[in-house]
Amino acid sequence: MNTYSAKVKDVKRDYFVANADGKILGRLATRIAAILAGKHKVIYTPHVDTGDFVIVLNADRIKVTGKKPVEKIYARYSGYPGGLREWNFEKMLTRKPKDIIRLAVKRMLPHTRLGDKMLRKLRLYIASEKPELPKKAKEITI
Repeated sequence: MNTYSAKVKDVKRDYFVANADGKILGRLATRIAAILAGKHKVIYTPHVDTGDFVIVLNADRIKVTGKKPVEKIYARYSGYPGGLREWNFEKMLTRKPKDIIRLAVKRMLPHTRLGDKMLRKLRLYIASEKPELPKKAKEITI
């Protein structure tokens, strides 16, 4: 018996569409990260990008449970003294709603160049944007 190792030329990419309207952030992000990494495929190989493209609609309508809208903190540091900036979930949802899902998915992918390549296959749109979707896009169910 030989172990099959996928090659780049063997990978066939599909498109998946997820509607984030009313979905829980963590549950949606785990499903998206698995599809971007290709873990839903039989030919999954850890060192090869076997994942598919994911399009997320209504990114500004994502939900979290409990006290997270007030207590979940997103931080950025400029590198200078006093340069720490913090926003809670509610403020991030009004400022940069796409970054909420992008950060959640990014932290679930490998922290390497391969993970960066996987993350480039993620497209995020808010409710006011109307993207053109591929004809053979599959719906992600959560």
